[in-house]
Amino acid sequence: MRVHLHDLLDEQARRHPNRPALTDSNRTVRYADLSERVHELAAGLHAIGLDRGDRVAVLLDKRIETVESLFATSAAGGVFVPVNPLLRPPQVRHVLADCGVRVLVTSTQRWQALAAEPGLPPTLEQVLLVDDAGEARPAHSHGPALVPWSEVLAAGRGSAPASYRGVEGDLAAILYTSGSTGRPKGVVLTHRNLIVGAESVSGYLGNGPEDVILAALPLSFDAGLSQLTTAFAVGAHVVLVNYLLPGDVVRLCVEHGVTGLTGVPPLWTQLAAASWPAEGIRLRYVANTGGRLPRATLARLRELFPQARPYLMYGLTEAFRSTYLDPDEVDRRPDSIGKAVPDAEILVLRPDGTPAGPGEEGELVHRGPLVALGYWNDTERSAERFRPLPGTVAGWRPPELAVWSGDTVVADEEGFLFFVGRRDDMIKTSGYRVSPTEVEEAAYETRMVGDAVAIGVEDERLGQRIVLIVSPRSEADADLADTGPLLALLRRRLPLFMVPAEIRVRAQLPRSPNGKLDRVLLKEEVS
Repeated sequence: MRVHLHDLLDEQARRHPNRPALTDSNRTVRYADLSERVHELAAGLHAIGLDRGDRVAVLLDKRIETVESLFATSAAGGVFVPVNPLLRPPQVRHVLADCGVRVLVTSTQRWQALAAEPGLPPTLEQVLLVDDAGEARPAHSHGPALVPWSEVLAAGRGSAPASYRGVEGDLAAILYTSGSTGRPKGVVLTHRNLIVGAESVSGYLGNGPEDVILAALPLSFDAGLSQLTTAFAVGAHVVLVNYLLPGDVVRLCVEHGVTGLTGVPPLWTQLAAASWPAEGIRLRYVANTGGRLPRATLARLRELFPQARPYLMYGLTEAFRSTYLDPDEVDRRPDSIGKAVPDAEILVLRPDGTPAGPGEEGELVHRGPLVALGYWNDTERSAERFRPLPGTVAGWRPPELAVWSGDTVVADEEGFLFFVGRRDDMIKTSGYRVSPTEVEEAAYETRMVGDAVAIGVEDERLGQRIVLIVSPRSEADADLADTGPLLALLRRRLPLFMVPAEIRVRAQLPRSPNGKLDRVLLKEEVS
């Protein structure tokens, strides 16, 4: 029975012991061997003092030891905290302190950068160094104990197996949402959240043991972690990649016969412009999350991979995955984010909590077993986002909490949902409410830009004026210094109140650690 996250791995070790489970660089490990190593590591974590519920942070690039650490923490009864390796040391120290991390798994180089400045939390007692550099030293008043990876595994082999016997509602993970301002929030997930999510997503994607999934997104990102959980739910093979250049993704797709690839819009924009071989591509599906995929990019991907079914998805860390568009509907409604994923109910509600009608804007609200417990140690922000649905509170039972996304959507007559924008990102200009995505979509349709972000800037006359920030499609198209032709095309495509008052060009647009375009940082720069 699948009760805990590591049960997914153990089940496949029994059913498909010799199938490849995980590949990084030049190493591949079978399901049987991966399960054995995970339980050795779990026993080693117990041997160095990990207790049930303790937080274990994993600060590594994507490698086999990273995955072993996550699943071993589950098997030991701990709570894993994947930390994006792109974060700077001050951000990492905030994450470690915020959730009281007791054990950190990292490399010597990353540890040295992290420990170079003060600010490590007093809760941090053990640092596991996967490269075995240096010798172990005991903890003292000035810092945690440094423990070589081989010693933890050796301790596990000489100890009794981990005996965690909790329930599906126990804490399993804390995923920190990225952000360039303010302190990121730790979304608390249970084993049930992760297992139901894996089964839901692998179900509608049709994943099976024959699939090879390329994990191109950060494992600290819910969609990135999903590449592991959905694969292990069905016995598929995961190929880990630390994304550097589009050519790396192309090469790995050919080398390993990748059948499934999920990305965010900026990644898909780059891959759509990459050179792909005429033969050797086995992609069965391509999936998008983290924002609406520009129509031009979607069209190009369908040209490149006519055999691959496109899945347009919408999700939020607080509920893992909310909607997807059936590929059979893409031609009819390419801008839709679809309908609810299996085992989720998606509502569109007015500000007073009543249902919005077809064609009427409302907030997307998600209920069901994918909804997280809340934000770690943050009752105020949890109460803002996780609330009971109006009219559902009964005196005889505790209220069921739904997650209020903060995203504005519209449903059509058939119930298909369309993303309008983030409530905080909507631009109010000349008395109109403008969705940034409409302006950005028009910019993409010109085929003159690589990335595009529309932002509202305070203006005494208009309320807000629209500033469009773009990057060239390639170095060869770097002649965007004259934005006149782009502006002329936008005037043909957009009503006057939507036409940008200003267009700014950058060689590259900044991205968040999860690979999304960093709207917050750009908004700060133009305000």
